[in-house]
Amino acid sequence: MDQKRNQTNKTDDLSRRRFMRDGAAAAAGVAVGLGGAGSQQAHAGRKEQTRSYNSEMEYRRLGKTNLWVSGVCLGGHWKRVDKMVPGVFENKKWLSAKLDMDGFIKNRRDVVSRCIEHGINYIDACTWQEVVTYARALRGRRDSMYLGFSWYQEEMRSLSRQWHEAKNSGKPKPAGWVTERLMAALDKGMREAKLDYVDVWRITMLSQSGRHTEGEVNEMMEALDKARKQGKVRFTGLSSHDRMHIKRMMETFPETVQVVCTPYTAKSKVLPTDSVFDAAKKYDVGMFGIKPFANNSLFKGDSSPDSDTAEEDDRLARMAIRYILCNPALTAPIPGMINPHQVDNVARAVKERRELDVAEAKELEEAMDRAWANLPASYEWLKDWEYV
Repeated sequence: MDQKRNQTNKTDDLSRRRFMRDGAAAAAGVAVGLGGAGSQQAHAGRKEQTRSYNSEMEYRRLGKTNLWVSGVCLGGHWKRVDKMVPGVFENKKWLSAKLDMDGFIKNRRDVVSRCIEHGINYIDACTWQEVVTYARALRGRRDSMYLGFSWYQEEMRSLSRQWHEAKNSGKPKPAGWVTERLMAALDKGMREAKLDYVDVWRITMLSQSGRHTEGEVNEMMEALDKARKQGKVRFTGLSSHDRMHIKRMMETFPETVQVVCTPYTAKSKVLPTDSVFDAAKKYDVGMFGIKPFANNSLFKGDSSPDSDTAEEDDRLARMAIRYILCNPALTAPIPGMINPHQVDNVARAVKERRELDVAEAKELEEAMDRAWANLPASYEWLKDWEYV
């Protein structure tokens, strides 16, 4: 036991040293003004030094972070994991998962291990449950993957409500309150997840981000900058479902908004003018696409390994990934996956011919039409992301 603990400590020490080295190198790249195509060329030689590099995987530069991430990454959600681990949910909601259940721990570690084998090197965790779970799955091999961090339960969604309630009650929060609370949430999350550092702190904002006041947003930016200066996080950004808000944030805070998480499905299309991706390219922002399978509405089956439609659903998943990767301004889609086979499938998609042929395009279009028709009421907002 002592020998294993010592080995883990050595691995974590190595991770900390690499964090300091890589962070300094990336900061130097930004400092000398390496952006856009020039930065892509200047840092091309670093691709092979990225975490868990695999020559069979495609890697894309994550904007001005200068990190190279896999063409498909791991989304934090584990919806339908109860198909793999029966009884794992306390109720029907996926966030009710019993995090300490042996079968669940093994499932998440197995999925992460298969990602590493394929060269998939980024995990996006955006809830308390996800941060704790994936930090545990990476323990002893922290330097194998980049970890995105958001503790949405204690970030802007909750703070904005408290901010407005206090203001309406005639007892407004003092200046700096949002920054203070966000920093406390980061410290708490890192402590509970036993993390020494965070690769990307991307704060989750309200879906209708216009509800955030200018003061709230400024204090959020202050928290991101403060965390990076203190060495707790390497890179910063946000998640939002509001296209115009994302665009304004890129334009207003070009140094702080380095990474963005935004919806992007197999039905999304880039607007010919004034697209959010125009701003992403101008300000060299890395972008992850959430909900690539439209909350699983793309599929006919329920993700069970023995589903009658498993083969068809696998093919649809690969076509969706191929379609999404045709947009070079989007760094990577981040699907949630519930078993190693699904990891194998999306890794296969990256290696397949990128452009869909006529028959494939028609099949995917019809499947997405069905997905749009089958969206639950809570995900109707995805339709706002058909033209981006």
